[in-house]
Amino acid sequence: MVRAAPVDDTLEMPPRAAPPTGPVADVTTAPDDRGRRRGRPAWLEFPILVVSALLIAVFIKTFLFQAFWIPSSSMEDTLHVNDRVLVSKLAFRFGDIQRGDVVVFDDPNGTPSGESVVEAVLRNLRESVGLSTPRSEFIKRVIAVGGDTVEVTDGVLLVNGEVVEEPYLHPTSDMADFGPETISEGHIFVLGDNRNASQDSRIFGEVEESSVVGNAFVIIWPIDRWGGL
Repeated sequence: MVRAAPVDDTLEMPPRAAPPTGPVADVTTAPDDRGRRRGRPAWLEFPILVVSALLIAVFIKTFLFQAFWIPSSSMEDTLHVNDRVLVSKLAFRFGDIQRGDVVVFDDPNGTPSGESVVEAVLRNLRESVGLSTPRSEFIKRVIAVGGDTVEVTDGVLLVNGEVVEEPYLHPTSDMADFGPETISEGHIFVLGDNRNASQDSRIFGEVEESSVVGNAFVIIWPIDRWGGL
């Protein structure tokens, strides 16, 4: 009987490749193009960030909100000198001006500023962060709107013949007789809460609604006076 030759069932491994004899590329020293994508140097990024922040502030001031510094006592005791309020420029785009609103509006006298372009830019930047008050804008309370009749008799304010309760008045406020005067459509009649120290519609007349900048709705500074209007 012929026996079969034993079978070697082990796998035959291919010969191991010889190590390369030429120069080996060092991956750690390969050019890193990420360095070119890391952005600008810090000294260049900082002024860009500052300019961007200022542009955003000006945009917000122009179209959305504006910090307004109170320069006089005409709205005491509601607003004190050096208070800062936030004014919404969207309020009257989606709603009507109401009696009792505290509004900011362009100077009805239209006094020219006479400032240069550079001065105007710097002023706008300061106004954007509430560091100065707009020289061409007033802040007062709306007493009457178009179609209303305003009258002051014996120190008492009447609108359409009805006495207006005014808990916000400065304690020493006093008013001389005025009117009656009917407000034109598209206009408002405004008064300061401190009637003895306010230049308002009793002097410059009714104000066009189109000249209203926005609605002052909250005191933002100082912190201990924070609150809605």
